[in-house]
Amino acid sequence: MTEPIWSPGPVRRQTANIRRFIDLARSELDPGIFDYRDLYHYSLQNPAEFWRAVWDFCGITGSPGTAVVENPGLMPGARWFPESRLNFAENLLRHRDDRPALVFASETAERSEYTFAELYKAVAKTAEALKSAGVQQGDRVAGYLPNLPETVIAMLAATSLGAIWSSCSPDFGIDGVVDRLGQIRPKVLFCAAAYTYNGKTHDCLDKVRGIIRAIDSIETTVVLPYVNPGAKLRKIPGAVWFEEFTDNQASDIEFVQLPFDHPVYILYSSGTTGVPKCIVHGAGGTLIQHLKELVLHTNLRRSDRLCYFTTCGWMMWNWMVSALAIGTTLVLYEGSPFFPSPAAMFDLVDECEITVLGTGAKAIAAWEKAGVKPRETHRLNSLVTLLSTGSPLAPESFEYVYREIKQNLCLSSIAGGTDIVSCFMVGCPILPVWRGELQCPGLGMAVEILRDDGSGADTGETGELCCTQPFPAMPVGFWNDPDGSRYHAAYFEKFPGIWAHGDFVAKTEHGGFVIQGRSDATLNPGGVRIGTSEIYRQVEGLDPVLESLCIGQDWEDDVRVVLFVKLRGGLELNDELEDEIRKTIRQNTTPRHVPAKIIQVADIPRTISGKIVELAVRDIIHGRQVKNTDALANPESLELFRDLPELKS
Repeated sequence: MTEPIWSPGPVRRQTANIRRFIDLARSELDPGIFDYRDLYHYSLQNPAEFWRAVWDFCGITGSPGTAVVENPGLMPGARWFPESRLNFAENLLRHRDDRPALVFASETAERSEYTFAELYKAVAKTAEALKSAGVQQGDRVAGYLPNLPETVIAMLAATSLGAIWSSCSPDFGIDGVVDRLGQIRPKVLFCAAAYTYNGKTHDCLDKVRGIIRAIDSIETTVVLPYVNPGAKLRKIPGAVWFEEFTDNQASDIEFVQLPFDHPVYILYSSGTTGVPKCIVHGAGGTLIQHLKELVLHTNLRRSDRLCYFTTCGWMMWNWMVSALAIGTTLVLYEGSPFFPSPAAMFDLVDECEITVLGTGAKAIAAWEKAGVKPRETHRLNSLVTLLSTGSPLAPESFEYVYREIKQNLCLSSIAGGTDIVSCFMVGCPILPVWRGELQCPGLGMAVEILRDDGSGADTGETGELCCTQPFPAMPVGFWNDPDGSRYHAAYFEKFPGIWAHGDFVAKTEHGGFVIQGRSDATLNPGGVRIGTSEIYRQVEGLDPVLESLCIGQDWEDDVRVVLFVKLRGGLELNDELEDEIRKTIRQNTTPRHVPAKIIQVADIPRTISGKIVELAVRDIIHGRQVKNTDALANPESLELFRDLPELKS
């Protein structure tokens, strides 16, 4: 394609937040800064000046101190804003007026709303209750909650005190929760009596009883009567209803001022290949990185309404909530994005006048498979930006968005991860969108693609996604990793002093990026590395195929490519469809991508955040144990891959 699939118009380019930042940087930092490329290079060459400018431009509440970074050449080892003091929650609660802060909507048509003033008061009451329950600076407060306003309130209350927040989605089983929260030993647990998904109500309290039995550090359990107001709290030690817990007269919050690196969140790796890693994120680094991405890259303002479809166990929840610091209204959605119809999220866009909608790449592909054409059925007048993450967004999905959703839309495919609670590659409202590409590297992120020998890959050549300079959102460390050895092994073992993220990526001639999949899941037939996303793109473009999963099977001193397909209901894999799959892959990729085996399965295993689990399937077919299946949304599907006769010949 010689032309971008979308370009911003002159008004969008001239009024974007990042345009104002560029103009400010040109007048105060460097007269040579005129466009995004200039600003990006400046941010890498002058990190101290750049990040201090972000602090000021985004209006961070707190004292920055004079030093911006110590040991800037060390990774890990650099320290950002070492003299600063701030409070994470204070920044997210700095707006206290009558504009809407939280708009809640669920698949059951439940609706509620908090203004910024009401949110502040609710947090004040909850913070006072936590203080009375003995929560102090550094204690852990956990959530086992749906995406509710009270989830945001509990997080803000905990972090206002200097406590550390950690949450799991309520669709996790007991073992999955204990594997995570059991490591960090929370003092207080917030939970819901139940939740709904796809028209069904799921009880949570039986699981909560099991969690509390297994984690003896939990002294108080605060229960929301969500979708089960008649629930009983029997046999739950220390349990109290949320309304009773917060029944006090507090009206103000005494925000605890803390160092930049004081922990604010503990997030978890997927845990499908071992016990989940407990990744500790600092308040200042999380805040400044999120505001950079939300203000400059996503172009959020007070007038915007942001909705990211996410659970509270995915880092996109943490990312979304930081938009409160801008004064943006958050639209929290709880339930299935396809209930009561595949167009449910577009109903929500029109109803709540959402301006920025975020979802996973798989959802966009599923909309197309379901024949959803919002351009014909919805107004979408408010929508200006669509964000996608979680897995690579196929070029065909870009075409679908502009053909069937909306033409004048900035489609930003973004990528980063739980590891940095933010992004390496992001969108930009003043840059064009090219079919199949992530728009640009994030400001201040020294993104490079390296070969296995550590040399830089050429444009168009696939290699390891790396970051070669420190950045504020690097984790503070891992929980229970006093010497930092596990943290170092996770990111810095492959290339000393360089963050290796674990994605297989190529840089394009436009300065954008194409992700080919996880580097630990790449295929190596004949010693040639192949990313799985190229295969998925071809296979899932065929109408009979709903989903697919590809792994490399050790075979006769080499690796052969095995493709598993989930077909539309009632369809069976036959020779004709197999031939069509192989022909499509061969014509549009290379002969090395063509699978040696194609096998139909009833389901594809994925994590609760929607990512397919190639490594777990690879372990299953090689007879290795898969640990922590509670990290999966559908763990029973793994059994479909065990002892398949097709893999023995």
